[in-house]
Amino acid sequence: MTDSNIYLARGVSSSKKEVHQAIDNIDPGIFPGAFCKVLSDTLTNDPDYCLLMHADGAGTKSSLAYVYWKETGDISVFKGIATDSLVMNLDDLVCVGAIENFVLSNTIGRNKFKIPGEVIKAIIDGYEEAIESLGKFGIQIDMCGGETADVGDLVRTLIVDSTITTRIRKQDIINLDNIEDGDIIIGFASDGKASWDSKYNSGIGSNGLTAARHDCFNAEYIKKYPESFSADIPLEMTYCGNGKIDTPLKGTELTLGQAVLSPTRSYAPLIKELILALGDNIHGIIHCTGGGQTKCLNFGRNMHYIKNNLFPLPPIFKYIQESGNYPLRDLYPVYNMGHRLELFCKEKYADEIIKNAAKMGIAAQIVGYCKTNDQTGNRLTIEHNEEIIDY
Repeated sequence: MTDSNIYLARGVSSSKKEVHQAIDNIDPGIFPGAFCKVLSDTLTNDPDYCLLMHADGAGTKSSLAYVYWKETGDISVFKGIATDSLVMNLDDLVCVGAIENFVLSNTIGRNKFKIPGEVIKAIIDGYEEAIESLGKFGIQIDMCGGETADVGDLVRTLIVDSTITTRIRKQDIINLDNIEDGDIIIGFASDGKASWDSKYNSGIGSNGLTAARHDCFNAEYIKKYPESFSADIPLEMTYCGNGKIDTPLKGTELTLGQAVLSPTRSYAPLIKELILALGDNIHGIIHCTGGGQTKCLNFGRNMHYIKNNLFPLPPIFKYIQESGNYPLRDLYPVYNMGHRLELFCKEKYADEIIKNAAKMGIAAQIVGYCKTNDQTGNRLTIEHNEEIIDY
């Protein structure tokens, strides 16, 4: 798999090939096939337990939140950035089988000349509101504090990162090496309105935002907010879209700004219910974040993933595709394109899983299947809109 030009020219790698090469020789943990690194429980030395810790953040989405705030005066947009940062960690951990007793810390790096204290307060409030909301659906998260650093010589506006840790029994680990020939792939829609969503979610998540904000919004923001982007990005690829923050997004109740800033939805309440119901009949769960629909290539052993029944493209991804006239081949490695979580199991469990998702307001369907690859390594074939794309 190679990186898409829509990302590389803007200084970002969707495959992060060089990062993977840099960590090739690092200890992969006690379950190398799991979605996140799993460590022995050295805190208690309990042989039956292991430790998980994950760090991630909202990425460049916070830069667009800054522009949105400046344009609209709506400081609550930063609450969504806190949700993004939290969920990008939480949902990676639930892919390993963790469903309880999460501990969260956060790190905020800001340019104090641009980001006042009331923005920091909105972010902290956002964390607390997200934790309270998920708690109502059975996901317990305790916040232990964090750090706000004034690093204006490094950060142009704001960056919001989080770290989450938990303990889990070794026997409960979901190991993606267990994916096998004949398994189906169930996708869970990224857009729509889950039971814990306050309004329609565009589904964009927190990946591809460097490309999305420049492809969606027009050049007036270059002069108005030069602090919202890097001067190293070629000018012809900087805010080169046609939209504005308040442009309505066709097919939704959202403006374009609201759609691109839709808080990343957590699937944790749903996955907790499915794990409790199905146990080790779940062979794997993948959070389709960095790498989008090609994320699966990093997991499993000599598998050929065939995705031949994907969801229709949500409006935000249609808009991005049309804005840049991009081929689907370039978009699948960058965006989730309609489902941000996928589960691997035998087909007999599909109806139960899809019905449970529907009860929580999340559309789910069989999006594909797995078979043993006839060559070494993994392979992905996407069949969509009369195209067949191999990675």
